[in-house]
Parts: sequence; C-alpha cells; structure tokens
Amino acid sequence: MLLKDKTIFMSGGSRGIGLAIAKRFARDGANVIIAAKTVTQHPRLEGTIHTACQEIELAGGQALAVQTDIRFEDQIKAAVQQGVERFGGIDIVINNASAIYLLNPEVLKMKQYDMMFAINARGSYMVNTHCFDYLKQSENPHILSLSPPINMKIDWFKNNIAYTQSKYVMSMNVIGFSESYKKYGIAVNALWPKTIINTDAIKHISPDLLKHSRKPSIMADAAYWMVTQKSSRLTGKFLLDQDVLEKSGKSDMSRYSVDPTQLLMRDLFVGDPKDALKMLDIHGNPAE
Repeated sequence: MLLKDKTIFMSGGSRGIGLAIAKRFARDGANVIIAAKTVTQHPRLEGTIHTACQEIELAGGQALAVQTDIRFEDQIKAAVQQGVERFGGIDIVINNASAIYLLNPEVLKMKQYDMMFAINARGSYMVNTHCFDYLKQSENPHILSLSPPINMKIDWFKNNIAYTQSKYVMSMNVIGFSESYKKYGIAVNALWPKTIINTDAIKHISPDLLKHSRKPSIMADAAYWMVTQKSSRLTGKFLLDQDVLEKSGKSDMSRYSVDPTQLLMRDLFVGDPKDALKMLDIHGNPAE
C-alpha cells in the first residue's frame, strides 16, 4: 500500500494506458485527479472522465473528475486547484494525455500539427509547472511522462515528422525538468512501451494489430514500480515497461499479451524501425 492517500494528477486517463495506471494506483488507496476532456461518450472512443472515476473508486481509490483540455493553461490551473482543494496536495504527476496523427507531410493538416504540439509538448510542460508548488511539498514526488527515448534514426521521421517531433519535445521536457527539479527532490522520468499496447489508437490504425499487442496493465505495473522508488535515486531516466518489470524481479511477461500465441510487434521508437513501421502504412488515423 505504498501509494495509500497519495494524490496523483493524471492528464488524460479516461481510457487506455492512463486509466490502467490510475486503477493500479487506486489498489493502494490513492487519490486520482482525472484531468481529461471527455465528459460524454465519444462514438469511437471508450470511456469518459466520469466512468474512469467510477472504475478508480471500484478499484479502491478516491477520484475527482475535472474536465480539462491541457492545451489551455487556465483549465490546467483550475484542475490543479480543484484537486488540491479536494485532496490537500499533489504527490505524483502522470503526463499521459497525447494526440497522435501518423501522417506524412503531404497529408497532415496544420491544425493536426498544432494539436500534437499543444498537447504532447506544451501541455506536458504546463502540467509540470502548475503542479510544481505542490510536488515540492511531497515526501516522495514524481513526474512520469509517457514519452519515448529519443531515437534519431531517420525512419522514425520520414513518414510522420510531426508526431515524432512532438513526442521528442515531450521527452526533452523530461530531460530539462529532471535537472531543474533535482534540487527539490522531484523525480522526473519517462516510460514507454517496448511493444504496441491494446488501445483505441492501435484499433484505429488496424484492428489486426491487437493480437500482436500487450495489455495496458504492463504499463500500469511498470509505472507503479517507478513512482514508488525513492525520488532522489531515480530521475532523468527513459525506461521501457518490460525492462522495468524485469528489474523489479518479474521474468514471465506472457500474462500481459493479448494473444500469447502471437508474435509481439515493437512500438515506435524502439529497436529496429522495420519492426514497427508496418503501423505507418496507412492513409490517416486521427486518434487522441
């Protein structure tokens, strides 16, 4: 029960990996602020901030739903304030919200480019800064961003320049904030899946990919291990979910596979680009 009564500020989290992380933390009795946009059921996406809170509370935690679009600073400030008024502070930040358009520059519209940068890069920056005053008062403060190791292989750029740029800026935030916040004892790290994960984004790319994916619970278990470490001992790291779990003593990853009989597909920015670029052979897949 290492996270009992700890308060987590989660950007996004209505579904997918963010919700899985929130529910894992809730098993310890954590408080979770769900700062996400969806308040009514989307025709193509599962879950809302309200259904997420219900699931978090059923898992054993306390939850607060605050409709928040992290492109807008005033909405982040309001979500932080409401969370602090309800729970008394913030101990952990999870930068989970992300926009993805895997499109080449001949197809990508500038409004899509702007959305990815406003959420992935600028949004995570603002969340960090507006939670700072409360994090530095915590006994073991952590910021965890779901962003990739920076891999400069040309293959990651040639088909989807803008998405790669936006996620790498998110990762650059990790590098910068980890140094800036080190003197306050605030850990700032990144977590990324080694393989593709069963999420709505993957479903929109191709439902056939799901059988080659892992469940979001692998990211949830890895995130739990990271934020329960001493913040002074783990900061400025870019870790993969499987590597984290192996470090924590787990060796059998089969229970995380959607279909254990199928080969797994590596995620973007991990390993040989040829293993993952099948995902990019598409005409367009707006997902958020």
